[in-house]
Amino acid sequence: MAQEAAGGVIEQTEDVVEELSTLIGGPPPSDVEPPDGPDDGDPFGGGDDDDGRKRAPIHNARLGMIMLLAAETMFFAGLIGSFLLFRIANQVWPPPMFPRLPVMITLINTLFLLYSAVTMWQARRAMRQGLPARSVMFLCYTTVLGLVFLGIQGYEWTKLIRVGLTLSSGVYGATFYILIGTHALHVLGAVIWLAVVWLRAWKGHYRPGRDVGMAVCGMYWFYVVGLWPVLYWLVYLY
Repeated sequence: MAQEAAGGVIEQTEDVVEELSTLIGGPPPSDVEPPDGPDDGDPFGGGDDDDGRKRAPIHNARLGMIMLLAAETMFFAGLIGSFLLFRIANQVWPPPMFPRLPVMITLINTLFLLYSAVTMWQARRAMRQGLPARSVMFLCYTTVLGLVFLGIQGYEWTKLIRVGLTLSSGVYGATFYILIGTHALHVLGAVIWLAVVWLRAWKGHYRPGRDVGMAVCGMYWFYVVGLWPVLYWLVYLY
């Protein structure tokens, strides 16, 4: 009797679950397919979903980049906070014994870097439109503009060092080179990454729907480009 009663309860429960599932427009829980596993496609160019598998709402590479950029934001926030503490504590900035920073040439350099964000956007847009050759061209432009930015910045640094502004030039020199130098290292890393993406695009590794590697690189490039105007205003103008 107990077994028959238990069986009846189970059957009634299953009927209720099936009825509720029908009302909300979905299949019963037993009929729901398990989610797809992680994409095992090209780690640089995105996964292959030609066999009809469902794509995840956000690619793992994009999610990883978002987490990296969040960490980078906290890192640079700490550097900027330290700079502001020293800047506010000193009424005269820069100190009289040190040369003024090259504001105008750095402004022109800033425009080069900002324009590289436009060319990167054009590269991504061309790939989405199925124009890989045009995408390769704009990736090349972006890489060259990044190198131009680093070249001009390096040239200005050599001039500053020759006139006496070095890393050991007190708080002023230390904060300048640490903050701006850290950003320059990030730009250098991004340019190397851009060069790799450009070569892979030139060899035909990316196509519409399979360009996650380019998209993630673009996310990082937009970040380092967007960060620079903030640093320029704080260090060169404030």
